[in-house]
Amino acid sequence: HIARTKMPPNAIPELTYLNEELVEFSEGVADRTEAINHRLEHAGLTRKIGTNQVRVIRVMLTGTQEDMKRIAQEGRLKVWCADNLEWLRKTFGAENVVSAVLHMDEATPHIHAAVVPIVTGERRKLRKPKTDEPDKRKYRTKSTARPRLCADDVMSRVKLKEYQNTYAAAMAKYGLQRGIDGSKARHVTTQEFYRNAIAQQQNLQDNIGELLRIEEEKRKAVKHAAKQEQAAREELHRTAAELNAIKGELKTERLKNSAAEVGTTILDGIGSMIGTSKIKWQEQEITQLRQEVAARDETIEILQKKIQTMQNEHSRGLTAMQAQHMTEMASMKKRHEKDLSLLKAVISKATTWFPYFCEMIRMENVCHKVGFDEKQTATLLKGKPLEYGGELYSEEHNCKFPVERVTAQITLDPTGKRKLQLNIDKMPFKEWCKEQFAKVKNVIRFNPKLRL
Repeated sequence: HIARTKMPPNAIPELTYLNEELVEFSEGVADRTEAINHRLEHAGLTRKIGTNQVRVIRVMLTGTQEDMKRIAQEGRLKVWCADNLEWLRKTFGAENVVSAVLHMDEATPHIHAAVVPIVTGERRKLRKPKTDEPDKRKYRTKSTARPRLCADDVMSRVKLKEYQNTYAAAMAKYGLQRGIDGSKARHVTTQEFYRNAIAQQQNLQDNIGELLRIEEEKRKAVKHAAKQEQAAREELHRTAAELNAIKGELKTERLKNSAAEVGTTILDGIGSMIGTSKIKWQEQEITQLRQEVAARDETIEILQKKIQTMQNEHSRGLTAMQAQHMTEMASMKKRHEKDLSLLKAVISKATTWFPYFCEMIRMENVCHKVGFDEKQTATLLKGKPLEYGGELYSEEHNCKFPVERVTAQITLDPTGKRKLQLNIDKMPFKEWCKEQFAKVKNVIRFNPKLRL
């Protein structure tokens, strides 16, 4: 992992050239393993190294992903590396720090340091002095300045706590803070981490499906609101047409009244000239007609006022309804944009946190096309083998291959391109389909009556 002789799945091969060895090896030393052995051979150890003794301790130095990216963007990564080396040499001894490698091809920049645990001084576990016994043999006390290989002294609980405190003090100028003192957090194995990551990814897919469902409901609500707005506009047009018709009727009625007044004036003139009883009777008739016309004019005026009042109330109500509708539309649009932004952010984080997220989505579509149902697809996406019987569809050959009992499984693409592939009986699906297709063609060649 440290020397990149085998590329881990979470590393980016295109960025491996940025990795750097921070400690210069001694002359004749080629790699980290030789540097460890060189230190053990030249440390002046007088006691033979046991097969179960710890010869090297790996120390990883880093911060949170956000803090390390910030330090790199500020151009202070080299100074940060130099301060880390200074702390390592001051804490464990300059000669004991035999290697330190900066990794830049992963999501978070970090340093892997190799420390040989050679110490001096008194042992931590000394026997209590006993009273002199006359017949007991006595041994000469060993010098405390004698170097010895002892990982227990380096990795004691008190020392580990001290490392956390002194490292936090050395890194304070970079904005890095010490972890919680006395934290109950426990170490998570790589296998457990990936198992939890796959479970979180499944939950993330469920959340994405729920967000898509909400988005569809919002879209339907917007469409329904648009229909309501169109209906309101049509109602407004109908009301305007009715008002115009009423105005036309009023205009016609006024013309009739004007004609009646002109006729009355003519009759008055004729009566004054002739003065007959018939004209007087007609005058009485005209007077009665005038009274009726006046009453009708008054009724028409009242109706006009009512129509005007109704028109004003209708306009105010329609305007208020439109304003409320526009407010609801704006609020709905804002919520829709917020949900859409949240969905994009979730997908972006999923792609960043889970390198195989897009591949998992692609493999889900592949499994559905091949013929697996939702439950079988979920089992395959967890990386578990699945025994299957039925038909498998090949899009390339446009045909279905019947199978009685095969084992399907999704694994990493051996080419190392961060791809996943579907295997049938440990054979890539495309190759398996080619083999089945060739078998079918052979059967047809020997039996011409059969067809694909």
